[in-house]
Amino acid sequence: MYKKLIALICIVSMTSCSELQQVINELPENTTGVSNLEIASGLREALDQGIDKQVSKLTQTDGYYKNELVKILLPEELQKVDKALRDIGLGNLADEGLKVLNRAAEDAVGEATPIFVDAVKGITFNDAKNILLGDDKAATTYLESRTQTSLYNKFHPVINNSFAKVGADDIWANLINRYNAIPFTNNVNPDLTDYVTQEALEGVYKMIAVEEKEIRTKLSSRTTDLLRKVFALQD
Repeated sequence: MYKKLIALICIVSMTSCSELQQVINELPENTTGVSNLEIASGLREALDQGIDKQVSKLTQTDGYYKNELVKILLPEELQKVDKALRDIGLGNLADEGLKVLNRAAEDAVGEATPIFVDAVKGITFNDAKNILLGDDKAATTYLESRTQTSLYNKFHPVINNSFAKVGADDIWANLINRYNAIPFTNNVNPDLTDYVTQEALEGVYKMIAVEEKEIRTKLSSRTTDLLRKVFALQD
């Protein structure tokens, strides 16, 4: 056993990250002291922690609007609307238009959790090994690849309903009508539902990535024995 450990240390010191992944793939479960099941379970726990701690923040009032990492800004087409309205003294209305886009995302993001939970449950051991030895957002990237389409399809009608719920549809109809009435401007009619849906999803993945990086780089963020045991393998 001692000779095996020495050999393993030598291998680790001489191999690149991709080679290290291949080595671990071929190791028996008990060589690392962490079972296949524990690695997969640890990754699931890390993602669950990210969803619980970070995505939940986005559902709160100003979860998007006052979070510079994920705040939804105006699409390029509407930036000229914003500027034109401010130029004619309608800055307060322009500010409210930006706020309600973020409010719609905050209202809708709670719909994401069940989809994430299903995706996290589906992590296999082979997935987990690749994630564990990946970069600081490998788990988030995995989750995004498994959930983006289903989340978009779920978010789009919810965002549409949220527009009405928070008054964004009326506010933006007023904003766009006022802009279109300004002489010498080209009329705009952006698809705000699609835009906010895409931006809301991007914000969700960014926040999960924040927690993943914390767990990977800070021992204090590994709040359970399982997280400490599994992520010690990638240190």
